Amino acid sequence: MKEFDQFPKAMKKLVRYIKQDASIEQLELFKRELDFAIQKRTMLLKKTSQN
Repeated sequence: MKEFDQFPKAMKKLVRYIKQDASIEQLELFKRELDFAIQKRTMLLKKTSQN
């Protein structure tokens, strides 16, 4: 649980919402958006670390 406490407040709220209230449609939408954002950020970090 200690790692969870290190997350930003917005992330904690999202995780709690997912665990308690999210519908299957919302879960699918959250997953698509998060996967896209993580992929984009990873590509950016890899690109900047190569320079």
